[in-house]
Amino acid sequence: MISKVDRYSYLPLIDRPRLEMPNGSRVAFWIAPNIEFYELRPPENQGRPIWPRPAPDILSYSQRDYGNRVGVWRVLEALQRFGLRASVSLNAAMVDHLPHVVQACVDAKWELFSHGIYNTRIISEMTDDEVRAVIKDSVETISNFSGQPVRGWLAPAISATETFLDLLPEFGITYTIDVVPDDQPVPIRSASGKLIAVPYSTEINDIRVMGFRGCSAGDWADMMKAAFDQLYLEGQDNPMVLCMPLHPYVVGQPHRIQALYDVLRHVTSHEGVWHATAGEIADWYYDNYYS
Repeated sequence: MISKVDRYSYLPLIDRPRLEMPNGSRVAFWIAPNIEFYELRPPENQGRPIWPRPAPDILSYSQRDYGNRVGVWRVLEALQRFGLRASVSLNAAMVDHLPHVVQACVDAKWELFSHGIYNTRIISEMTDDEVRAVIKDSVETISNFSGQPVRGWLAPAISATETFLDLLPEFGITYTIDVVPDDQPVPIRSASGKLIAVPYSTEINDIRVMGFRGCSAGDWADMMKAAFDQLYLEGQDNPMVLCMPLHPYVVGQPHRIQALYDVLRHVTSHEGVWHATAGEIADWYYDNYYS
């Protein structure tokens, strides 16, 4: 087992070599809708409560269900309006329960990567073999449905074990977004093969900003635009990666969806932006900088 503190090397921003992105881009901008399936009564004894309210937590469950019934279609329309693709953090259970949602993502030529099976089944208390089973099931379910390889991973509810990063390459996973130490890709030490962390801008995740902190949609949009502007400025000297994490049950609400349009208008008004998928960013880094 590799110690957590040895997973990646320290390389300060001021001392690292310059990266060169496709077409001389200053920022790689990727969009990560979290399309998730929740259980009203998830398994017990997972190490922490899954729902914030006493079971059955109908309010929290149905709020999240809103994302798959309504919110995801608003997000899909917004991205199509600007001609942008997404990289979907997908619970594999969506394939079995709501396949038409997944098919819409496939039809839009979005990338799909694994977000485990259910978002209500965290991996923190699992053995290595149990984690392997989750990774294998989710990767095979998504790839068999979509016809595309599954190369990325985000654990359900961003849960973790000491060793899960050692297991991912066993199943063809080449990048993770669980590890968020940088605004450029970072090689991750794994016992079973090559792995990198593609930047996932968790500080401006819509669920953290608008859901947990209670900020307005306008505040979230301002944060997204400020992050983009700063990385765009820095990217003149050394290109950066900005992720826009989304949850359809959050940003897809009618009082918030225009904030998404606001961010997309701002980002797409700039030249020198690589509108990429997470997998494309990973490929670029592996091909040019990993070694």
